[in-house]
Amino acid sequence: MKIKIILALLFLNSCLLQRVKEEEHIELITNPQGEGISLVAEFTKGPAYNHPCMAIWLEDLEGNYLETLLVTKYVATGIFAHGETQPGKWNIEPGSVRRPATLPYWAHKRDIRASDGLYIPSPETPVPDAITAATPKGNFSLNTRSTVFPPKKFRILLEINQAWDSNRYWTNTSYSNDPDYFGSLQPSLVYAATIDTENGDDPVFLNPIGHGHPSGKDGKLFTDLTTLTTAKEIIHSVSVSLKLKP
Repeated sequence: MKIKIILALLFLNSCLLQRVKEEEHIELITNPQGEGISLVAEFTKGPAYNHPCMAIWLEDLEGNYLETLLVTKYVATGIFAHGETQPGKWNIEPGSVRRPATLPYWAHKRDIRASDGLYIPSPETPVPDAITAATPKGNFSLNTRSTVFPPKKFRILLEINQAWDSNRYWTNTSYSNDPDYFGSLQPSLVYAATIDTENGDDPVFLNPIGHGHPSGKDGKLFTDLTTLTTAKEIIHSVSVSLKLKP
């Protein structure tokens, strides 16, 4: 009996340690050789967080794309853990997958088109390694530098999407003839904030401004968020601040 209790306690302890490990705060560094401004983003996950794809980038106040600061690895390379042999059929080995609905707003802003006509990165049009990272398991900090010097006031944006994230508004029957939609269901959610370099290192919080096309067919921003539910709970908060030189 005592042996069973000890084994149970050891098992419980290992589970708790594993959970603590998964909840550790991760620090990411991208583009350390950049000669522009330094930024620190603090990301706190929400209750619906489950290995989402995301991209963070800069724009001027007119909405012109400047550069990308972070893209999660699968999207950045076009290589996912399970390759697609044909629509809806998956391989157990890593392979190329075309998922235009993943981060369509960012992908069209980036404006690099692959030979198949899609703007989402592919093995032939990957994002540079210096600005990619695996999806963190939980809360994380991003320390990054820009390559360009943005204007005194500029915008920072984040697009995030979680695969197969359905709700009563976004179901498998919503776009029954659109295979690109099925891998996403609830569309990507886009957050933004304006940074004024004259405000010092005061953090600014990103707020949701719209969602991407549900199957990634264009780069439009759709501002009606009333049908999104758990997609709004992937993120609890994201703040960004300038990292000023001492």
